[in-house]
Parts: sequence; structure tokens; C-alpha cells
Amino acid sequence: MDDYGSAFEFRNANRPNEINYLRWSISNKEEYYKPSKKGFMINYRVQNIEAMVDNLKKNGVTVLDSITSYPYGKFVHLLDPEGNKIELWEPIDSFLTEMGGPTTK
Repeated sequence: MDDYGSAFEFRNANRPNEINYLRWSISNKEEYYKPSKKGFMINYRVQNIEAMVDNLKKNGVTVLDSITSYPYGKFVHLLDPEGNKIELWEPIDSFLTEMGGPTTK
């Protein structure tokens, strides 16, 4: 565990020498989950976030913000048909590997 929860390390099935990551975290920052009325948010790892967001918009999905880039990946938020907030993350796993730190394997 670290300040942001727990990072889970796994191997890429197509590139077994590559380490990939998932993160489980909790937060009591209700503001972070708005406009959803739920106290949680699902995060999905995606590839080519720009094309995915374009396709989602074309299909009427509510995209809440613009894609934001960080050294460790890109993020964007949507609402599902029931009003639950969803986060899409296109990670840069190599950055996370270089950063180091504890992981759950």
C-alpha cells in the first residue's frame, strides 16, 4: 500500500517481458465522484484513448471532461446510462516501472 492505494503488477499476455499495472484505491473525497451520486468510480485501462473517446461521443456517451495527460498516462471521465462515473486510463507502464515502489503481484 502507498498513499494512493495498492498497485497490482501483472505481465502483458502479448509481451510477457513487459510489466503492466492496475491500481485499487479508496477515497473519501466525495467531490471526486461527482456528478455521480455514488461513493465510488470504476477505472478501466484502455488503449488509444483518443479514438475511444471519439467513438464513445459518436455513440451518445456523456464525456465529462477532456483527456488529461500525465507522465504516467492519460485520463478521461464519462457517465454510464445510470449516472455512474467511469474513468478511462491509458497508462504508460514503463513510467510506473521506472518509478518503482511496492506492488502486489
